[in-house]
Amino acid sequence: MRPQGSAAQLESRRMKALDLIRQGWRVKDVAEALGVSASTVSIWKNTPGGKRGLKAKPAYQKPCRLDDSQKKQLKKLLLDGAIAAGFSTDLWTTRRVAAVVKDKFDVDYNPDHLGRILHDLGFSCQKPTRKAKEQDPQAIVEWREKQWPRIKKGQKTGG
Repeated sequence: MRPQGSAAQLESRRMKALDLIRQGWRVKDVAEALGVSASTVSIWKNTPGGKRGLKAKPAYQKPCRLDDSQKKQLKKLLLDGAIAAGFSTDLWTTRRVAAVVKDKFDVDYNPDHLGRILHDLGFSCQKPTRKAKEQDPQAIVEWREKQWPRIKKGQKTGG
């Protein structure tokens, strides 16, 4: 589990630990003062490179295989709708987006990994509302106003 705090805060805590050890503090006391385990402080103490070895390292992020121009084209394609892209319904799924990316830009993406790109383009995951085509809105209003209060009170039907 990742400890709480930003990368800078965590790095600062590691540097503070090394400073305290250099001042003669015992590992156990440093651990208690910083709210970490003694084994963690020992690891920091024995890290090759000293403070340089404990500096925060940015998380690696694989570069996007679509350039900015292709991303703009993809956004336009998505906004035009799935039907315009040749699908039977206007619902975009990551599988469909992956197919469009492969077809238009010859770039293979696993559908599970397209979320970050879609998010960067301003799209969010949404689920369509499920609603029966035969649904009668007026009948629903009447049922809520007349039948539901009666059912809630536990009254029997009147004939």
